[in-house]
Amino acid sequence: MSNKQSTRRSFIKSAAAVGFGFSIVPAHVLGGTGRTAPSDMINLGFIGTGKQARGLLGRFWDKANVIAGADVDLNKLHYFHSLLEKNYAAARKDGRNNSFKGFTSYDNYKEILQRKDIDAVVIATPDHWHAMQAIEASNAGKHVYCEKPLAHTVEEGRAMVKAARKNKIVFQTGSMQRSNRNFRHACELVRNGYLGKIKEVIVTVGDQGVPYNLPAKPLRAGLNWDAWVGPAPYNEFNPELAPPVEQDIFPNWRNFKEYGGGYIADWGAHMFDIAQWALGMDESGPVKLIPPPGKTPKGLQLIYENGIVMKHEDFGRGQGVRFIGENGRLDISRSILDSDPANITSAVIKPGETRLYDSQDHYYDWLNAIKDGSKPICDVEIGHRTSTICNIANIAYWLNRPLDWNPAKEKFSNDAEANTMLKPMFREGWALPAI
Repeated sequence: MSNKQSTRRSFIKSAAAVGFGFSIVPAHVLGGTGRTAPSDMINLGFIGTGKQARGLLGRFWDKANVIAGADVDLNKLHYFHSLLEKNYAAARKDGRNNSFKGFTSYDNYKEILQRKDIDAVVIATPDHWHAMQAIEASNAGKHVYCEKPLAHTVEEGRAMVKAARKNKIVFQTGSMQRSNRNFRHACELVRNGYLGKIKEVIVTVGDQGVPYNLPAKPLRAGLNWDAWVGPAPYNEFNPELAPPVEQDIFPNWRNFKEYGGGYIADWGAHMFDIAQWALGMDESGPVKLIPPPGKTPKGLQLIYENGIVMKHEDFGRGQGVRFIGENGRLDISRSILDSDPANITSAVIKPGETRLYDSQDHYYDWLNAIKDGSKPICDVEIGHRTSTICNIANIAYWLNRPLDWNPAKEKFSNDAEANTMLKPMFREGWALPAI
C-alpha cells in the first residue's frame, strides 16, 4: 500500500477488526485538571509502547502515575495497557499504596501533549521520531525522558537541546549506564589519574547503519504504517522493522540508516557515552575522524584535541570500553570491571578527588529533578553530544575518508558533503517543529 492510502479512518477500522475492547479518546473529551503539585506523584504519558517501552514501564509504574499511552500499533498499545493493569492489580492485592488514575490510549501522540494533567512524557519510539516528538513535548511544557540514541542526526539533537532550554523542561536521556556504580567508579578512576595519562580508548560496539534493503510484506491489522514511517523516507512495510507484539523481540529498524544508525548508534549511545564521561568531554567531542582503509566495519579512529585516540574496535570482551593509560589498562562493561594491574579498580576515591554525579536510580533521578528543577544525570546536552559521536562516526564510515570535526560549531571544517549529512532525511512535507 502507498503512503497516501493509509489514512486515519482506515486505521480506526483496522482497530475494530482486531477486536480491542478499549477506545481511542480525543484529548478534548477528558478536559484538564491542572498540574499536580511537586509533592504528588508525577503524571506520565508514554509515546511508543513497544518492547523498550514495556521495559521502561516496569521502571516507572510504581514511581509515577502512568495515565496515558500512544502508539501507531494498536496491538502493542493494548498489550502495554494490559501490563499496566496487571501491575496495579497486583499492588492492590498486596496492600501496597498506589494511585492508579486509569489509563487512556491514543493512536496519535499529539493528543497526549494536549492534556493539561500530564506533566511529563517517556519517548520510546524509533530514532527517526525522537526529535519531532521531544521538541513538540518541550513546546507543550512536558518534561521528557527520551530513549537513546537521543537524536538521529546532529541537527535534530541540537534542536532538541534548544527546545528543552527555551521551554525550561527537565530532559533525561535514557543512557542509564551513568546510574550504575561500576560505570561511575571506572570514570572516576580515569578522571582522577589512576591510570596515569590516557593514551587510547577502545570502544567495542556493533557496526554502522546500512541503507534499507528489505522486501515489502503484507501489512498486519492494527498498524498504521504511514504514521510509523512519519518524517522518514518512505519504504513499504516489512515486519523486521515492526514485529508483532507476540514475538517480544527488539525490532531491526535500528540497522537501517533511514530509521536508526546501526549498532554503532544503538550500543554506541551507551559505550561512547561512558568514554565521554570518563574523559570529561560531556560538552565537546573529538576533532578528527579517520576511517580504516577499505569498507571495513570497524577500525575508525576518533582523535581528541588533547591527543587521546578513541578507536571503534573489538577488544574481545563484548560491548564495552577499554581505557589504556601510562599506568595500566581498565575494562568496563555491564558484566566486567577489571584492570591490569588489578589494584587500579580496587582503589578507593580519596577525599578531595573528583566525584561524579551519583545517581542510584536513573528513573527516580529524572522524576526528582522534575520536582526540584535540577538537571538530571544525563541531561539533553549530554545525550546530544553522545549521539553526535554516533552520527559523525557513521558519516565517516559512509564517506570512507578523513573528516575534521569542530565540536563547538558542530560542523565539519573540510567536507561540504559530510555537512549535508548532519541534517535529517525528511520526506516531502515534513520539517522539525518551530522552537
